[in-house]
Amino acid sequence: MRTSAVRRTVLAASAAALAFLVTACGGSGDKADEGKGKGKADSTASAAPAGKAATAAELEKAALAQSDVKSGKVATKLPATDDIAEDQVTSDDPACLPLAHAQAGVAQGEPAATVKRSWTGEPTKPSAGTDPEEALMASLDVDKMLINLASYDGEGAAQAMKGLATAAEKCAGGFKATVAGEEAKVVKVATTAAPEGGDEGTAITLTVAADEDVKAPNKIVVVRKGSTLVSFSAVNLAAMATGEDFDVPADVVAAQVGKLS
Repeated sequence: MRTSAVRRTVLAASAAALAFLVTACGGSGDKADEGKGKGKADSTASAAPAGKAATAAELEKAALAQSDVKSGKVATKLPATDDIAEDQVTSDDPACLPLAHAQAGVAQGEPAATVKRSWTGEPTKPSAGTDPEEALMASLDVDKMLINLASYDGEGAAQAMKGLATAAEKCAGGFKATVAGEEAKVVKVATTAAPEGGDEGTAITLTVAADEDVKAPNKIVVVRKGSTLVSFSAVNLAAMATGEDFDVPADVVAAQVGKLS
């Protein structure tokens, strides 16, 4: 593909990324899925999922901070384009709405309190003399995640996890969603190896029609620890342009999950 064609593909991919993450730069990187094999998400709840919801102040203390990660940039205040409200997200099939919410960085159900963060990785700088097309794709190979911490009273967190698992099963064949006025078509939904570190977790890949000839992965990781859910919505703009798979940055996920009490 010539550089001009790559640029056209990237522009189309950007529109698709905007529809679900509402940002022109996407991503997620490391290897939360690798080495564990693909399969159903771990839906085994702990013996006592019920509990008192954490306050917004408590969630702020538990939320990811710059000092918690070795690379990338943590934003504690999201721009309006990333801070999506629940009423800005719709789906043609109500059963699939939990997936659209998770991908847009919106909390599940009716949380008592929520806190948002974002993490953006850094592109690899191409060496001198790199082919212009390869240099362009390298500049786009940036990982980004929206992170949402939400606390629930009683069984709310466990029920939210069940709702996501049900949505992934019912919407395996895809669905359409609108986020902040931007439409996106998901052609496939698949669960992958669940993350570790919480009482239960799930990992879901949404395959999005990024362009006429490109089907690109968007990824969701959700972990419950007690009455708190933390969700990660991950995209990679280079992946949106090429349709190639990418890995969710496991170190960032682990750093955030490790801060939950």
